[in-house]
Amino acid sequence: MTTVSTEFLSHTLSLRTNSKSSWHPKPNAVITCRIPVLNEDNPRKRKNNYNKGNGRVNSSDTGPRHYDFRDTHHMRALNRLCKTGKYTEALYFLEQMVKRNYKPDVILCTKLIKGLFTSKKTEKAVRVMEILEQHGDPDAFAYNAVISGFCRSDRFDAANGVLVRMKDRGFSPDVVTYNILIGSLCARGKLDLAMKVMDQLMKDNCNPTVITYTILIEATIIHGGIDEAMKLLDEMMSRGLQPDMYTYNVIVRGMCKQGLVYRAFDFVCNLSTTPSLNLYNLVLKGLLNEGRWETGERLMSDMMLKGCEPNVVTYSVLINSLCRDGKTGEAVDLLKVMKEKGLSPDAYCYDPLISAFCKEGKVDLAIGFVDDMISAGWLPDIVNYNTIMGSLCKKGRGDEALTIFKKLDEVGCPPNVSSYNTMLGALWSSGDKIRALGMVLEMLNNGVDPDRITYNSLISCLCRDGMVDEAIGLLVDMERSEWQPTVISYNIVLLGLCKAHRMVDAIEVLAVMVDNGCQPNETTYTLLVEGVSYAGWPSDAMELAKSLASINAISQDLFRRLNKQSLFRA
Repeated sequence: MTTVSTEFLSHTLSLRTNSKSSWHPKPNAVITCRIPVLNEDNPRKRKNNYNKGNGRVNSSDTGPRHYDFRDTHHMRALNRLCKTGKYTEALYFLEQMVKRNYKPDVILCTKLIKGLFTSKKTEKAVRVMEILEQHGDPDAFAYNAVISGFCRSDRFDAANGVLVRMKDRGFSPDVVTYNILIGSLCARGKLDLAMKVMDQLMKDNCNPTVITYTILIEATIIHGGIDEAMKLLDEMMSRGLQPDMYTYNVIVRGMCKQGLVYRAFDFVCNLSTTPSLNLYNLVLKGLLNEGRWETGERLMSDMMLKGCEPNVVTYSVLINSLCRDGKTGEAVDLLKVMKEKGLSPDAYCYDPLISAFCKEGKVDLAIGFVDDMISAGWLPDIVNYNTIMGSLCKKGRGDEALTIFKKLDEVGCPPNVSSYNTMLGALWSSGDKIRALGMVLEMLNNGVDPDRITYNSLISCLCRDGMVDEAIGLLVDMERSEWQPTVISYNIVLLGLCKAHRMVDAIEVLAVMVDNGCQPNETTYTLLVEGVSYAGWPSDAMELAKSLASINAISQDLFRRLNKQSLFRA
């Protein structure tokens, strides 16, 4: 296979060609070139170069022959390779075909270009475009595929080079071409460059669409603010373009994310068209996240007045907000109302109820909602099960939690690291250290990697049982792992050392902590002051506390609180 150069200059697509082919622009290439060979008398008929009767090629044709890809099994074979994702093989097949004077089909080549870019085989995608330009008739779709591929690879200079080359070959980039560039630039935070592309679009007498403006509005909200985005909306409407619901969704979501929920409320209620239910749900969620229940009720009144009935999403937003505010009773009542209206609750309705009842210690009610959820056809996820198991463990019902844990694989929810962490802490707390450590081995055997919480849980368990040296060993292992110890990890070990009156070791751990770039917090210093005092050095503890307070390492309130505890008295 021919090796291909893929160096792209900023203003041209520099693809290597052989000595017999050139990259000079073809005049006025058009999209109708998708039909490779046409009969001169009847453009809808394919030209037949075969003698009638003997089926042999007419030897009187002296020019180069171009067999029609569509009339052979080769096109079907190439299409099959593309469909099965064998893009490299497809390229090789394509190269062999053009060597035999088969004219490449632009539709299949475009599909191959997209597949190769998706597979991150940029050079091969470029080679396909080279073949298409040398031996076929590329169209705007093919160029757009190359531009899109380079944009996804963050090679905007190369994409711009393709755009220039496209123009040089007689193609006028359409709004789709520019939208690809604008969308890719906006997605990567390059709003200024996207605006320059918009200017170029205008210079080329190409009319922007609602999609063009929506892309720019969304990026402007993030990088320029709502006011600038609204100017774009005004510009869009002045050009006779009417925003669609996606445009409005982008604006409302942006307002809510920036805390402008009242502005979002006014915007939706004052729209000249009837807002979609999705718009109302977005604003409702934003209002209730800030506890604006009265305004939320006004919004729902406006919604009902305009003929928008609440849907499952509306109810899930309300139920979630009620549960978050501790109003689980009202949330349950709302779930009943929802069912009475003929709406089937989904997992997003049940999740907050399960979590809320577990937080309130009403784990049996939470389990009841898990059963209801399953009956309604929704499978609980691992988060639901972890919440239930954690609540059971807190209530001293570790055996029940373990029973659920053992059945997780059966119900299609393999335990994750959070599941193992929950059971590890529960088993250790109940005194079953052997099974707790066995849980760690099982976790590793099942390919579940420990996280920072796993390490901290084990360190805490070891320190609680006076096994501080083992905890320090685990801390050292943690320093060598991908999970670097946090201030919490060090504080757990410091607490264990202070309780064991090993202040020299505690000071050494503090030094290591600082050397590793982990800054002590107020809890760290409190542990040290208390440790020094309990070790029998109250005057030293007093001096340490004063020094820490003088540099604002601990607050004056904490200093007074420590003083009240008689820590500084012999």
